[in-house]
Amino acid sequence: MILIGQYDSPFVRRVAVAMRLYGFDYEHRPWSVFGDAERIARFNPLRRVPTLVTDDGEALIESAAILDYLDERAGRDHALISSNGPDRRHALRVCALATGLGDKAVSLVYERVIHARATPAWVTRCHDQIGGVLSVLEAERSARPGPWWFGEQIGHADIALGCVLRFVREALPEAYSPTGWPRLSAHAQACEALPEFTTVAQPFHVTPPGN
Repeated sequence: MILIGQYDSPFVRRVAVAMRLYGFDYEHRPWSVFGDAERIARFNPLRRVPTLVTDDGEALIESAAILDYLDERAGRDHALISSNGPDRRHALRVCALATGLGDKAVSLVYERVIHARATPAWVTRCHDQIGGVLSVLEAERSARPGPWWFGEQIGHADIALGCVLRFVREALPEAYSPTGWPRLSAHAQACEALPEFTTVAQPFHVTPPGN
């Protein structure tokens, strides 16, 4: 398999972490959505990452769809999410909140770096959304005393949140202070202590188009 995208993307990184936890081998192509857009377009016309090329040449796009494929390959007994029922719905909700948080952070980065502007109403809205999600996740994580969100085993919800929190901390330090969200900070630290996370870590950096 081939995983396309740089590890400073929380969406690429969550796929890479899951693949390592599953023990799946893959070739990594750290292509940038700006500098390598045309190369990415050969596999994904949206020119977005992550893109996963399977062993039979099928190109999968969007992290959720890629993880669904990886879960199927791993099998129900080894999947990093419950196959059905309330636990699955709850895990998907946490994943949705975490990835939505990541989307808003990316929007603010684009607004500041790529567009070279700051639309006050949009910036305020994104910051409100980020703060609201962090508050909800902080409260929910505080209510779960286990090492991971759903007990003793790490799952997709934990991975998504860990990857997104690092991205927000590096890309938008003004929006996320670890001391302001102690339970989420502890969760992120637990993720970053795992070798599956440390081996796919890349400091955040964005190069505007044309540079």
